[in-house]
Amino acid sequence: MDSAPSSTPLSSATGRGYALGSVATGTFATVPGLLLLPYLTDTLGVAAGIAGLMVLLPKAWDVVLNPIAGRISDRSTSSRGRRRPFLLRAGVLLAVTFALIFAGPAEPTWLAGTWVVVLFLACASAYAFFQVPYVAMPAEMTLDYDERTRLMTWRVVVLALAILLSGATAPLVVDVVGDASSETTGYRVMGAYIGVILLLGALGAYRGTRDAPDHGVATAGGSMRDQLRLVAQSPDFRHLLTTFVLQALGIGAMLAGVAYVADHLLDSGSATTLLFVAFVGPALLVTPLWERVAARRGKRYGYTAATGILVLGALGLLVASTGQALAAYAAAAVVGIGYAGAQVFPMAMIPDVAADHAARTGANRIGVFTGVWTAGETLGLALGPGLFAAVLSLGGYVSSREGEDVTQPDSALDAIVVGVSVVPALLIMVSLLSLRRYRLDERLHRNGAHDADADPTATPQEPTP
Repeated sequence: MDSAPSSTPLSSATGRGYALGSVATGTFATVPGLLLLPYLTDTLGVAAGIAGLMVLLPKAWDVVLNPIAGRISDRSTSSRGRRRPFLLRAGVLLAVTFALIFAGPAEPTWLAGTWVVVLFLACASAYAFFQVPYVAMPAEMTLDYDERTRLMTWRVVVLALAILLSGATAPLVVDVVGDASSETTGYRVMGAYIGVILLLGALGAYRGTRDAPDHGVATAGGSMRDQLRLVAQSPDFRHLLTTFVLQALGIGAMLAGVAYVADHLLDSGSATTLLFVAFVGPALLVTPLWERVAARRGKRYGYTAATGILVLGALGLLVASTGQALAAYAAAAVVGIGYAGAQVFPMAMIPDVAADHAARTGANRIGVFTGVWTAGETLGLALGPGLFAAVLSLGGYVSSREGEDVTQPDSALDAIVVGVSVVPALLIMVSLLSLRRYRLDERLHRNGAHDADADPTATPQEPTP
């Protein structure tokens, strides 16, 4: 698809600087989904069903908070940029509160669980005020359709590195320190270690975007309800959001199941790290290839292809039930190829939708769009571990405290493999029904120009509240 640039190209330094924020978003999206559920069930002794709710509730709060955070950032008038100050303030709070999640008491179970819920709630709130402004920035940094894809390519490469670093090393820290001291100490050290990574990502994005242009338009007036109503009236946004939430739900379930697959099916603690390397490693290689697909065939086509590969990889994880580690790693690599595209394309498409809306209405609701978007993503990733925990509970999974040796029934082992493969594959397949109804790419191609590149100061074509 041809593009008609209407803004000065972003420098490579700005693109890389913006991408550093994915160190924080990738790490926070990965580590709680990977380790928080097993920390609750296998270290603190919380029942699987209750643990699933404990992981879900703080993130479900973000579903309410994220649109509010977006609206607040829309109205920001800081001299350092509309969104940038949020990256610094919320990023620091995110790092501190994450470390504190695992720094609480280990017993009694009710007190330990309460500590986790309260601190995870605070951490999720800080993340909302970091993530929403961060995701909103590309729609205002550039008006060019294809440049947004290039910007997201940088971001997804860094995202893959962040997931690889945090997802592979966080369990390793728990295991190494736990073997030398105690499992509880291992989790505490891991929390501090991940907190440092989150802080570096937030500070890097704040500094790296200091020279980024701001093509934002006037902030829309009206109440929050008015803004949400107008955002909900965008069919392209609804279909894209539905697709992404369903996929986030499936991916969240897969992430939650990795540690259980490693411990109970592959019988190796190191398998958690190896599965993550297999999952994320291919993304570093194929992400630039997905950018080429977008340039030649369009973003929706690429997103559809990536989703199909993601389904095949998820179904391939059924092989984990045989205990064949190499085959499980190969299936995880296929998941990683699809996952890379399933991140590049929607991340590049949501700024298109938000900027297209701003160009047509002449009013800035980009923060509200991204607030609702990240709320949906957060809900999906939060429901994923809850869904996996529900499958475990139905399979009769036996929770335990540190040092206890329990034998899982065969039904629990079956639940692990179904929860990490079949359930995610079905959710991701269903998401294709919504993706088929996304039409913005077709309109842009048919018109021979990118509506999202239109002059954002154009006369509104629809009333704004």
